[in-house]
Amino acid sequence: MNKIDLSNVYRDYIACLNKQDWLQLEQFVHDDVYYNDRRIGLSGYHAMLERDFSEIPDLYFKIHLLISDPPCVASRLEFVCTPKGKFLGLPVNGKRVSFTENVFYQFREGKIEQVWSVIDKAAIEAQL
Repeated sequence: MNKIDLSNVYRDYIACLNKQDWLQLEQFVHDDVYYNDRRIGLSGYHAMLERDFSEIPDLYFKIHLLISDPPCVASRLEFVCTPKGKFLGLPVNGKRVSFTENVFYQFREGKIEQVWSVIDKAAIEAQL
């Protein structure tokens, strides 16, 4: 898979998340996906995303930076959202916050197999 193809696959994956089109998730995420070195599988990944959208109803993934070097993709995502209660252990409680996430993906057979995510929690703390 070349760089252009993997970038497009990733953009389509982000669009799938933003539409909450869970029926299409298996098109992008491997059955045996790992998240931060923990195997959660496709069902666990799906549950994690549903929980995120439940706790943050206005959640929207915006790609700020995207680098593709197959089989890996690195992305800096931007968020401006309103978590309902605690978020990352912080008492956000409905306050609108903005933050970024640096996330790295490893693909296998055209699907996400590994995800490593680091959220800028300090940016949220500074807004509270």
